[in-house]
Amino acid sequence: MSLALNKPKLDNLANEIWKSAERLRGKFKAYEYQNVILPIIVIRRLECVLLQWRANKAAEVRARRPEIGDEELANLVKRLELGTAPFSNSTDWTLRSVYEEDHTLLEANFRAYINGFSKNVDEIIEHFNYRATIGQVVKNNRLAPILNQYKELELGPERLSPLEMGYVYEELLRRFSEQSGEEAGEHFTPREVIRLMVELLDIPIPERHISIYDPACGTGGMLSVAKEHLLDRAATPEQQVAVERFVTVHGQELSPTNYAICQADLLIKQDRQAKVYLGNSLIPHDRNSREPGDQLSEPENRFDFMLSNPPFGVTWGGKDGYEKEARKLQRTRYRAGMPRVNDGALLFLQTMLAKMKPAGQGGSRIAIIFNGSPLSNGDCGQGESEIRRWILENDWLDAIVMLPDQLFYNTGIFTYIWLLRSDKPESHRGRVMLIDARKQFEKEPKSFGNKRNRITDAHRAWIEDRYRDGWADGNADEHVKLYPREHFAYHKVSVVFWQLDEHDRPAVVTEPYTKAFIAANLKREQEFYDS
Repeated sequence: MSLALNKPKLDNLANEIWKSAERLRGKFKAYEYQNVILPIIVIRRLECVLLQWRANKAAEVRARRPEIGDEELANLVKRLELGTAPFSNSTDWTLRSVYEEDHTLLEANFRAYINGFSKNVDEIIEHFNYRATIGQVVKNNRLAPILNQYKELELGPERLSPLEMGYVYEELLRRFSEQSGEEAGEHFTPREVIRLMVELLDIPIPERHISIYDPACGTGGMLSVAKEHLLDRAATPEQQVAVERFVTVHGQELSPTNYAICQADLLIKQDRQAKVYLGNSLIPHDRNSREPGDQLSEPENRFDFMLSNPPFGVTWGGKDGYEKEARKLQRTRYRAGMPRVNDGALLFLQTMLAKMKPAGQGGSRIAIIFNGSPLSNGDCGQGESEIRRWILENDWLDAIVMLPDQLFYNTGIFTYIWLLRSDKPESHRGRVMLIDARKQFEKEPKSFGNKRNRITDAHRAWIEDRYRDGWADGNADEHVKLYPREHFAYHKVSVVFWQLDEHDRPAVVTEPYTKAFIAANLKREQEFYDS
């Protein structure tokens, strides 16, 4: 299984889909485009999977019963679909047959088709709020053109792997975001960065159950690539079976659209063990609240490996935030401190730290992507500084890797991978490794938004080697630095200078100051700093 992306093919597909979005111009506002297009892509993807399932099942039955008639075969396959397929549709409609039927019945037939899906698909459609959108599409005379655009589009798994389909989703989401002028701070994680995170976490081919968690899982890319990378590393069929059997993914996502796409991806891959929930992982879950909270809360839920790329600089306070709910965890999960309300990145890290297993129970490891703010925001005694102090005092911070800039699709800033663990080996204890990997990249043959650089396999191996070997070599490599954790601690001292008279006593000064008086006191301040 290869994780390489055929970007020209995927770009062509994204461009083809984008044309249908442009046909909505004048009928829909820019921010509404994705409400129309993304659900129909998911429906067509599921339809392609289902059509392939029916064809394969019909071939199996025909091979066992060559004498079976076509009508009996079709009825048998339909019964098998409704009883055994991972998802199903109780009707005989497809996008193509709906389009080719009488157009005066187009809306009714399309709704009948949508309503015929099994409960697990219906949940996805509901989170897209697609039934309401259909009414708008019909009102604006766009249902027939959209069905015509997608009825033949090949989105089956034989043409597009889940990884490639995820890339197309994310590329379209990026374009929709740019088109509507949104600045949500969201950005999608390049696959090569996820692979690096998985390798740095050293997730093994399992011999027992292991769990992987992402508190801001988006469309599921981080979780999917983590598991697919393990399958890619599996050297034998037995190891592949072990990955499928023992590795379970867990996550939560705030955006209903991203959640629906993630669930569709898991459904297509038939990952029945996955547990992904809709809601805000940073606040407590209250069944009586309109907004679902953390449904994988500690201490009931603890995970072996956690990785995430939470949004940068997203406000969690104020009238549009969830500060009141988050502060309910101020004495438990967030007891170390709470960051400023205009950047909740460290809330995600504290959420992950709260779900770590103690070292005596096997421990946990975390890889999380940040921009530079969590490294330096907050004065001594303020929330961010207190959180960093708490992490260092517990000796959880293992390493920080500085990545190249222009790695992400819609931000060109430098980013950092923080590695944390509750089970530090003896050689790591009391120390923190810093790795400068800013030059470990090559240029993309073609830019993707702000993404102009990429980390190749060779660059990834370079970073992994420094992380693995640097603990023994100390500071032998100029790109690696090892520091005792105390190196990052500091005290803030406020120095107050009293104005002194000629007898070095605090002076009561009234204006105007004499030049000699000012010069004498400035000299004393300079001598203090020079001493």
